[in-house]
Amino acid sequence: MTSETKNFNENTIQPAQSILQAPLLNIRPINYVFNVSRAMSIWPLTFGLACCAIEMMSASMARWDMARFGSEVFRPSARQADLMLVAGTVVKKLAPAVKRLYEQMPAPKFVLAMGNCAISGGPFVFQGNYSVVEGVNQIVPVDVYVPGCPPRPEALLEGIFAIQKKLTGRRFWPVARNVGDEDLAQEDGLK
Repeated sequence: MTSETKNFNENTIQPAQSILQAPLLNIRPINYVFNVSRAMSIWPLTFGLACCAIEMMSASMARWDMARFGSEVFRPSARQADLMLVAGTVVKKLAPAVKRLYEQMPAPKFVLAMGNCAISGGPFVFQGNYSVVEGVNQIVPVDVYVPGCPPRPEALLEGIFAIQKKLTGRRFWPVARNVGDEDLAQEDGLK
């Protein structure tokens, strides 16, 4: 073991802990109203690291318009955000900053890992790799995974819907369906 490897192993990052305290007053209808309000106003942290960030930016443009679903305000500060969108490759040199940003976010906070690089290191994981973190879940707890290389904006919207469902227990938006045999049969008057 070289001295360089020894020094890095001594200074490894411990994963962040998500500690939530029980509310002082636990009234179910009031908590539901708060959770619906939180779900309809998710503020993501501006944290694009690689090519997935381009898809993240395009999800907020006119064609997909994240603003319709309450997620338009990308915050520049972790203290103002409640969703960390990790979009891209996380390297070991950046890992302490990712952990610090997560710890600065107010509770309740969520993490969405977007793209294969954020989920598992992507194509940058190989034997002898020394710089890429093999999944952001080694640093912070991840709530939703959005796979793809890069994932499409629709996939990011589905990930945000999953976070909204995690907050409230229900889905507010219709599920997209493929045009199948049933729809074609109804159009032809066969059913």
